[in-house]
Amino acid sequence: MIDVKGLTKNFGDFCAVNCISFSVPKGIIFGFLGPNGAGKTTTIKMLTTTLKPSAGSMSIDGHDPVLEQHAVRRAFGIVFQDPSLDDELTAFENMELHGVLYGVVASKRRERIEMLLNLVGLWDRHRDFVKRFSGGMKRRLEIARALLHEPKILFLDEPTLGLDPQTRNHIWGYIKRLRAEQNVTVFFTTHYMEEADRVADKLAVIDCGKIVAEGSPQGLKDMAKASSLEDAFIALTGHAIRDEEASATDRMRLGRKIWRGR
Repeated sequence: MIDVKGLTKNFGDFCAVNCISFSVPKGIIFGFLGPNGAGKTTTIKMLTTTLKPSAGSMSIDGHDPVLEQHAVRRAFGIVFQDPSLDDELTAFENMELHGVLYGVVASKRRERIEMLLNLVGLWDRHRDFVKRFSGGMKRRLEIARALLHEPKILFLDEPTLGLDPQTRNHIWGYIKRLRAEQNVTVFFTTHYMEEADRVADKLAVIDCGKIVAEGSPQGLKDMAKASSLEDAFIALTGHAIRDEEASATDRMRLGRKIWRGR
């Protein structure tokens, strides 16, 4: 469903994403992990047509994000890290506006809005203004909205950031149900390692613009000889806070060493 080969993005002399390659099969939940500044957001922007790569190739549902932007945008829905709802509209109006922008016909649009809002537990609040919603309710609405035009891929950029554990569990319950019922491929980022361990079928860890490890959550733990995914993540990306305490070269060397099992 997603295929990336040699993807590179340079900003002047700075290489934000350095010749990365990975693939995401249809219908899986794929976690894209990395420290701040590792290249996650830059990669997502290239995959979702908002940033052109410097080199390499990408395929989203068989389409090129550079040459076939419209087809690619139809293939995915996205939930951004920052809020993107209109607080002065109702939940239904936010959904309706999205459906109109994506050209979902009126008869089908109303049916899908009701179905998706029921799915995320918000139909009974569909006439309420979004400004009255909690953070968790807004997140659920954003997920429902992203799925309105029946995308094959759902991009989630830190979808549970700042939410309490109960709401986080509910959010992932909805996402798993959507994946099971609609076979949606999910591509997500998170800094909650226990969350990634629990929900992801496959993971890729990016650091300093390069993929340093790939595999299942248990596979990465085994690879790093770690008891938790958080310990494995730190082993792969280094203990230092991202400043001058540790060089990018040192972190990459450690990641490669662990990945190769040396």
